[in-house]
Amino acid sequence: MNNPVNYNRKDFELPLAIKEWGWKYHHMGIPTSEKMPDEKYIPHLKFYVSGFNTSPFGIEWMRFEEESPIHHLIQKIPHIAFEVDNIDLELKKHDFNVLTAPNNPSEGVRVAMIEHNRAPVELIEFK
Repeated sequence: MNNPVNYNRKDFELPLAIKEWGWKYHHMGIPTSEKMPDEKYIPHLKFYVSGFNTSPFGIEWMRFEEESPIHHLIQKIPHIAFEVDNIDLELKKHDFNVLTAPNNPSEGVRVAMIEHNRAPVELIEFK
């Protein structure tokens, strides 16, 4: 079953992305307008990130500058991130609405942002 539109998950079942596609939970990104402790600034994306390295649950806070090029949906709605083996293959296998094309925000890391049911989802690949 590869079509998330027709998927009918039971309460006790894992999400399709984990159960059948083999994706692994990585983190949850939460937009905020508040300055958070120990923020790290990402200059080329014009936003601050914090919390990820100290959260046992992978919670990451994101605070955006007004001029940030990050898609508006990502700036307003929390996203969940999944680690995948091959972003390009996953984007070819599934008919996703791509918000942000695959890119390299840092060395050894590749990401893409998709939208499902009006919520952003991050795919992350490590080399």
